Amino acid sequence: MLLKQLSEAMGPSGFEDEIRNVIRDEVTPLVADIRTDVLGNLIVSNGSEHRGPRVMLDAHMDEVGLMIVQVCEGGRESGLLKFRALGGIDPRVLVSKPVFVGNNRIPGVIGAKPIHLQERSERRKPLAMDQLYIDIGAKDAKDAKAVVKPGDVAIFATQFGTLGERAVKGKSFDDRIGCALLIEALRESYDLPVVGAFTVQEEIGLRGAQAAAYAIEPDIAIALEGTVCFDVVGAKSHGQGTIMGAGPALTVQDAQTVADRRFLDFMVSVAEKHGIPYQLRRVKGGSNDYGAIHKVRSGIIGGAISVPVRYIHAPTQVASLDDFDNSLSLLKAVLRELEQGGYTA
Repeated sequence: MLLKQLSEAMGPSGFEDEIRNVIRDEVTPLVADIRTDVLGNLIVSNGSEHRGPRVMLDAHMDEVGLMIVQVCEGGRESGLLKFRALGGIDPRVLVSKPVFVGNNRIPGVIGAKPIHLQERSERRKPLAMDQLYIDIGAKDAKDAKAVVKPGDVAIFATQFGTLGERAVKGKSFDDRIGCALLIEALRESYDLPVVGAFTVQEEIGLRGAQAAAYAIEPDIAIALEGTVCFDVVGAKSHGQGTIMGAGPALTVQDAQTVADRRFLDFMVSVAEKHGIPYQLRRVKGGSNDYGAIHKVRSGIIGGAISVPVRYIHAPTQVASLDDFDNSLSLLKAVLRELEQGGYTA
């Protein structure tokens, strides 16, 4: 399954080489042009001979991860690895999670002081990231340094799998689920100049998308992403940013974007015309690549199509295959409407 292959690949922000190679192999037979820019964005297109508005489809390749900053030396800590986050990660979800360190995927476990040894005051507050470490089973610092060095990165060692009949679990659905949507969309031909941008470093500031949009100069841009979903026990209705199983989510407003109402209304009309379920993305914080794209040059019209993802930025995430399928249906329908001149700014 494509989503399994994408989700299990390594690619923290700034270290997207492996996931970029996986995507390149998948899309090369599907496109007319393919290149990698200086930042590492993978940019593909169906050729320049098509009429109509140039459409940029964006999905970021990078995932949240960890960077090794120290190999501990001396005492009982010798050989343990200290780290910092690449992207937004809640330290409370890290303890005891398995990870892979470096390109050779050295297995490790995130550790902390056991609750039995904590002072009462320590038990009253969550562990901070600087209280955690990665244990790779090294005998000492020399043993650890033989396979790991500061600057290496780690990812969660989460295997893709199914839950129930129509749900999946895995790591990095933000945004490998968007990458899968973009790849699947490229399997069809459009009488539009379509440019796909698999971007880098979204999790640390939407960096790759800004450079890609500047180079592409699209008339319309659509970001494809996995987005925040909190619809479980204890979630009040007004706090449910999206609902899993309710269809693709369309952005109204977030930390970087106030939706272009014309294009939002257009996507809603396309969904309703084709009987595709949809919902409005009610997320106060965070953003996606469109937050950077729409501000490039003189401004770019567009929006985002988002798949709800439970437990986003955590070691194991959950998404609905129905939401994925409906997001893909909406994306294709939007492209067909654009192809037929169904949207005018």
